[in-house]
Amino acid sequence: QVKVVESGGGLVQAGDPLRLSCIASGFTFDAYAMGWFRQIPGKDREGISCIDGSGHTIYNSDSLAGRFTISRDNAKNTLYLQMNSLKPEDTAMYYCAAALFEDCTASWSRTYMYNHWGQGTRVTVSS
Repeated sequence: QVKVVESGGGLVQAGDPLRLSCIASGFTFDAYAMGWFRQIPGKDREGISCIDGSGHTIYNSDSLAGRFTISRDNAKNTLYLQMNSLKPEDTAMYYCAAALFEDCTASWSRTYMYNHWGQGTRVTVSS
């Protein structure tokens, strides 16, 4: 059974860092790209970043690159999102997802490129 489970969310102050983790099971982790998304209530799910199966190729949201960094440890079947200099507008539910393919593509930020999603972890940034 395929599972992806996010953790690491919480309440932080503006300017703080936070690292999210996502543990995957039930599939060959390094054979698939992985992505991080977030969703603010009332808005569409937004792509943050995608990393290919090997961890060598990364795609980022232009608006978040520089503050958010995706990485993966294939030996631990774990995906990470390091978030720095958090802002109140980063408050959202954060999701990790397993992609359909090993590589991130030009469509990496489209939710239809991913077929397994976690339940999300909530991040709240206070001002």
